[in-house]
Amino acid sequence: MSAIPHLQIKNLRARIEEKEIIKGLNLEIKGGEVHAIMGPNGTGKSTLASTLMGHPKYEVTEGSVTLNGEDVLEMAVDERARAGLFLAMQYPSEISGVTNSDFLRSAINARREEGNEISLMKFIREMDKKMSTLEMDESFAHRYLNEGFSGGEKKRNEILQMMMIEPSICILDEIDSGLDIDALKVVAKGVNEMRAAERGFLIITHYQRLLNYITPDFVHVMMQGRIVKSGGPELAARLEAEGYDWIKEELGIVDETVNANA
Repeated sequence: MSAIPHLQIKNLRARIEEKEIIKGLNLEIKGGEVHAIMGPNGTGKSTLASTLMGHPKYEVTEGSVTLNGEDVLEMAVDERARAGLFLAMQYPSEISGVTNSDFLRSAINARREEGNEISLMKFIREMDKKMSTLEMDESFAHRYLNEGFSGGEKKRNEILQMMMIEPSICILDEIDSGLDIDALKVVAKGVNEMRAAERGFLIITHYQRLLNYITPDFVHVMMQGRIVKSGGPELAARLEAEGYDWIKEELGIVDETVNANA
């Protein structure tokens, strides 16, 4: 794995059944960068996250996705995870019978060479440390994965997984949804602790408030299945204050259709 990850998305098109959702999207994320994607509902933000991780519901019809030069689209879901992609899901699944600690240790060892598995004591130390950062009670280690968790607890658990697995490209799909301000600060703290040259982030969010605590390097606006405008943190602040109408007007977006000349 490259020390400095490099994810390239070129002219990506994806559909569900016969409906095209992603319509020629281009994006490049390098290690050390935090990219935020914002946009109205129904523009394909979560579809992008699921497509990158290989959700079978979405069919890629055109374009390419590479991670450190390797073809991501040719990889199975588990291969993408082992290659360094990670998705913190908007709606994490509950898995009965599998404890948090068992799941995490298996996930960590899946990315290691045989014979180089993490020792039990090191795993316990690391997990205790990360759970303390996220203000999670130690009992969470022994509970079944997300079973009976509140929405906020599930989101913290997604960040715990990210911190333990240490992926190279972290995709956070509306990790702030449903969080009160205290939980939001804790989740943001976990993300900020993971910022490093060997890790890039793609944060999908509707709200500026998350970006008050995780300052992005780049903010992208997604409409009609592709990125139509990019800027710095000031772009998110303007979207919060003014909404999206000014972008539609600027780019000639009428009735949800991007002008071909835009």
